[in-house]
Amino acid sequence: MAIPVPEKRIADFENLGFGMFIHWGLYSQLGKGEWIMNLHGIPKEEYSKLINTFTASKFDAHKIARTAKAAGMKYITLTTRHHEGFSLYDTKGLCDYDVMHSPCGRDLIAEYVEACRDEGIVPFFYHTTLDWYQDSFNNDFKGYLQYLRESVKLLCTNYGKIGGLWFDGNWSKPNEDWEEDKLYSLIRNLQPDAMIINNTGLGERGKVGNPYIDSVTFEQGRPTPMNREGMPKYVAAEMCQTLNAHWGIGSIDFNYKSLPSLIENLCACRKVGANYLLNVGPTGEGEILKIQEALLEGIGGWINATGNAIYTGKPCSICSENKNFALKDRDKYYLYIHDLSTIGDSNVIVEGGGTGWKQFSGAKDIGTVKSIKWTDNNESLEFTQDGDILNVNCTGYEYGKNLVVRVAEVIL
Repeated sequence: MAIPVPEKRIADFENLGFGMFIHWGLYSQLGKGEWIMNLHGIPKEEYSKLINTFTASKFDAHKIARTAKAAGMKYITLTTRHHEGFSLYDTKGLCDYDVMHSPCGRDLIAEYVEACRDEGIVPFFYHTTLDWYQDSFNNDFKGYLQYLRESVKLLCTNYGKIGGLWFDGNWSKPNEDWEEDKLYSLIRNLQPDAMIINNTGLGERGKVGNPYIDSVTFEQGRPTPMNREGMPKYVAAEMCQTLNAHWGIGSIDFNYKSLPSLIENLCACRKVGANYLLNVGPTGEGEILKIQEALLEGIGGWINATGNAIYTGKPCSICSENKNFALKDRDKYYLYIHDLSTIGDSNVIVEGGGTGWKQFSGAKDIGTVKSIKWTDNNESLEFTQDGDILNVNCTGYEYGKNLVVRVAEVIL
């Protein structure tokens, strides 16, 4: 069965490849994650007092956009409203539980969008569908859905062209009619080029939902390949992941992922054609922690050293039986090689690894390979091509270098 051709907005989204997720709201002032109101059983009347201390005094949208850009991220998805019900945008009278009624008194989404555009970053809006603040969510669900649509309408009309909307919360009422068609048709009418994404949650990772949906989601872990044969439309894939164990800032959460694991996770996403949406949790005042900035900067350094095929490269016929894989970028192929060692004296080299010949299959139809070289130093590599099999003699890193995943360009 044929695989459908992606619509332009979906193809453009796939080529963005790598983005920043930002979870920020009133909960950030407590430093214990974005679910603290629910999981710690804080009454709404007490929790909502956090609006009185929300100043956003260190929120610098341009600095955040520059941080994303330095990390090699092409888009940002920011929580305009999370499950707590507080909005970082001017709700224009829909509700007084928004940033305009806090000491901040600024439309932070307007600042965010402007900064993204100045830095060449595509702005996306996260918006909850679950709401712990609005009584109508439990007492008048149809009335609540109208409030939700009016909220989304503001986001679609007051901030210019956006990359898309990322919804989260339908899993909270699996047996309710969420009137998704009304919400999504509203978006498609007001923002025809916007991606529509609705998180299916941990229990339904990779599930294709409403026909309006443009991308499936994978939360945490690693994404699996999608079989798009016979689909009525081409749907993208995106995996979102935390840097530590919380989406909103966990001030005492030191369980950070290592830089090598983050690089490998980015590669694992692109191996199956999924975007990688990596989360940061700013402080209550709106500042990204230095450790998070440093990890992001490290990923950006890896992308600069290995090349841009990680964005527009697509899964292809060439494959390996281990972590190694290949991407096709237009008329070129790129091999992603893991676990190489550094060349040097055993007394100064900390870790070993597997250099030497690496085998790939699926090479029969790519044409005759003329040469293969590392993208980081242009060193030519020895290779053999025999029918469906491509063997490449992968050299180790010179002393002073270790890329975690090294990229070789196949020249036809």
